[in-house]
Amino acid sequence: MMTRRIFNPLSIRVRFTVRSMSHLRASDWKTFAPPIPNFAHQSSSLPSLPVPALSATLQRLKDSLRPLARSTQEFASVSNKIDDFARLDGPGPTLQQLLLKRKNETDHWLEEWWDDLAYLSYRDSVVVNVSYYYGFKPQPAHLPQTPAARAAGITRAAMLFRQNLRSGQLAPDANKDSQFCMDTYRWMFDCCRVPGAQGIDWSVSYAGSPNPHDDLGHVIVVRKNRFWKIKVQVGDKVAGMGDLISQFQYIYDHSSDEYPAIGVLTTNNRDVWAKDFTRLSSIPRNATLLREIHSAAFLVSLDDSTPAPECDVDVSRALWHGTLPSPSNPTGVARGLSSRFVDKPLQFVVFDNGVAGLMGEHSVMDGTPSVRLCDELLGFLADPKSDVQLSPSVSPAATPKPLDFDLTSIPDIHTAISNAQQFLHNLSSSQSLSFVRTNYGKDAIKSFGVGPDGWAQMTVQVAYARLAERFGGENGRVTPWPVGTYEAATTRKFYKGRTETIRVVSDECVAFVRAMLGQPATRSEKVQLFRDAVKKHTQLAQEAVLGEGVDRHMLGLRLSKPPSMSAPALFTDPLFTRSSHWTLSTSAVFSRHFGVYGWGEVVPDGFGVAYMTGFDDYLQFTITSRAELPNAEFAQEIRKATGDLYELFAGSVDSPASNMHDSHAKL
Repeated sequence: MMTRRIFNPLSIRVRFTVRSMSHLRASDWKTFAPPIPNFAHQSSSLPSLPVPALSATLQRLKDSLRPLARSTQEFASVSNKIDDFARLDGPGPTLQQLLLKRKNETDHWLEEWWDDLAYLSYRDSVVVNVSYYYGFKPQPAHLPQTPAARAAGITRAAMLFRQNLRSGQLAPDANKDSQFCMDTYRWMFDCCRVPGAQGIDWSVSYAGSPNPHDDLGHVIVVRKNRFWKIKVQVGDKVAGMGDLISQFQYIYDHSSDEYPAIGVLTTNNRDVWAKDFTRLSSIPRNATLLREIHSAAFLVSLDDSTPAPECDVDVSRALWHGTLPSPSNPTGVARGLSSRFVDKPLQFVVFDNGVAGLMGEHSVMDGTPSVRLCDELLGFLADPKSDVQLSPSVSPAATPKPLDFDLTSIPDIHTAISNAQQFLHNLSSSQSLSFVRTNYGKDAIKSFGVGPDGWAQMTVQVAYARLAERFGGENGRVTPWPVGTYEAATTRKFYKGRTETIRVVSDECVAFVRAMLGQPATRSEKVQLFRDAVKKHTQLAQEAVLGEGVDRHMLGLRLSKPPSMSAPALFTDPLFTRSSHWTLSTSAVFSRHFGVYGWGEVVPDGFGVAYMTGFDDYLQFTITSRAELPNAEFAQEIRKATGDLYELFAGSVDSPASNMHDSHAKL
């Protein structure tokens, strides 16, 4: 979810036509996704992302580095470099002026840099590294329980959401103080990421329409690797569940054969996929089919992996990277991601047991828009009063159309498919995933006068510190604590705002964790240290939401450096560099309709920690990492830490936290 390599996006200035199958990127490619009618005014009504005062950012930087320093000498060294950077004749003021100039000359000083550096120039697979997933709670009991009905309900509800969005009827996201920027919703439907042959990707959009009320679009469905196109309408209306059930059932009934796994090509290294994309689209028929996929509102994968996933870990892994072969089930079907197309921003997945979820592509749309989409569509289906239209219409919907690629003149594409399948198997097998669910939730936490997010973050810090005591050391399996810890904060109160980093580790956080590790402190002292740590965390989160963080500003300063300027010593300082090596990458979303949620770690020696704190009666954490790291042990430490924090505040050994469920899997 974070940047993996540094790349100068300003060096790319090439052109393509949006509706051609050209493989060159236009400098203005983002303008091809049309504005949403009722949000077009936000370009002038919302404030622009600020460039913070240099002195304020550098002080925040110092404050964030102090607790991460491994010695007083290391902190003194980086402090001197920060002071040199800030001098009137130092590089800082010059870079600040160049950055302010860029801000004044662009709609959003960070947008292009962030799109390209964090996502589009990243060449490893988007699977694990960029994509994320949500697992949905079961189909409501008042609806049919077949897989076709599951897919039909999701499709109808999502298409109604799309229609409301495109016709300007969707209310903006907002908090009590202001509405949020809705710009990235342009990249939710009718679009797709494209692999760039010149080392940088982009997205194409087919959302432009002179009549969004009537342009109902189409959906791509995949079953046993075969792509199908369905028109999700009857007359001039979005098709009801009854008609959609018939369409999906038709696909189930006509999918006895397995087809070449074109979809798995999208899971490979981006440069490899770009070459395969060029080869595949060199055939006119295939270019047409790829446009059908790119322009689809979204994709629905009818995953036939057997046995279908059921437990939290198996559902998570199946949504995240697909089902893998199992020695204990040699006759099963391990579809992997062969029946998906991971460049689509929205892929709904339905397994044969009715388990369903979403796999999302993260490059130009963050998680909050897709959370809203899923929350609203699942809420629509959960309400027995919703207009799902279970009865088929008098005029039946169109029969699904198969989209079969022509591979006769490019036989080497079969080798590419085999290579991609092996690549995906190796990638997926290299990952571990664990899941923890507590027996208390936000009601208990709030009764202690504490915010749930700060509670979860301190839990993770205590757990990792204990893990490092067990597995750290000179030749240890984990990096010694404290480590760089990332938490995402939204900056969508600004036009085209996306995220800023909350640097979780503070002096107050370290003081509390050390007390929990055994430094002398009474129970009341630990409680006060905890409250101090959470108060500081809340302050840092509030500053990040206001665009007053450290990392985006420092990135802007670094990228503003002209070639003639020597690199400031600060930029290569070991502590400064280590502080943004996100050993712990954390983020939270919430929907009462989600069962599981997660994504991958962002550095090889790190962990991804996706958590939800919105349920009254439980918290949950998904922990991901490379297989060689002690993933299951980290989950155990998180479970223990949640219990210890509850006991600290409740003052009772016999607490609800003492009986918890956790599960883990390691391949």
